[in-house]
Amino acid sequence: MSQSLTRVLRILVELSEGPRSLDELAAVTGVHKSTVLRQLRVLESERFAFHDAAHRYHLGSRLFALADAALERREVRGVAAPHLSRLSRSTGQTVHLGVQEADEVIYLDKYEARHQVRMYSRIGLRMPLHCTAMAKVLLAGLPAGRRAEIAAGIDYTPFTPNTITEPDRLLAELARVARQGYAVDDAEHETFMTCIAAPIRDAGGRVAAAMSISVPDMVLDREQVLGLLPELTRTARAISAECGHIEGGSR
Repeated sequence: MSQSLTRVLRILVELSEGPRSLDELAAVTGVHKSTVLRQLRVLESERFAFHDAAHRYHLGSRLFALADAALERREVRGVAAPHLSRLSRSTGQTVHLGVQEADEVIYLDKYEARHQVRMYSRIGLRMPLHCTAMAKVLLAGLPAGRRAEIAAGIDYTPFTPNTITEPDRLLAELARVARQGYAVDDAEHETFMTCIAAPIRDAGGRVAAAMSISVPDMVLDREQVLGLLPELTRTARAISAECGHIEGGSR
């Protein structure tokens, strides 16, 4: 990849975190401000970026249009949408859809809870592989050798006292998730949050996506969250069926 293209992509990634000044973007890319300014002008001309009255740069409307087009092409998102919306309404809780891309797991969709406690998660955000319920479900759907390969390369950041911090412990957890058909984030990523997740399977039985319910402990305690598992797994099976999966077939 050319250095110029790499810098442009770095600028876009930086802008995805929030508005930035020319000085800040030059510092991030490590090149002179004049070079960054030329690249920003190209991005602005194509509506991938714009600057405000304070000369701070933002992501442009064309990038959002491309993102929407990419999301619409993810078939599982469209199939899952009405089911996830109903699940969020019936439980009153935050519902997520996630997929694996290479060695990363990202949020593909999100339905907000009725209560006022909001999660920082957003569509397109990467999630930690070792301490989130959806990531566990997606990794558990991989062959054992691939699981081990990914587990060996994880940076085991200890987000809470409950976070899994060793490859062997993660692999044992993934084996359990594969057996039981669901995963639990037991205050492993955030101390006040319990999350349960289940797999969505495609016509070949492959785990194509994962869906979850996330609940803060001030709303429901752990046992009450686990009490939502039947509704979660019923919804996951219904989405899987629409994706062509036949229950009891290839897994």
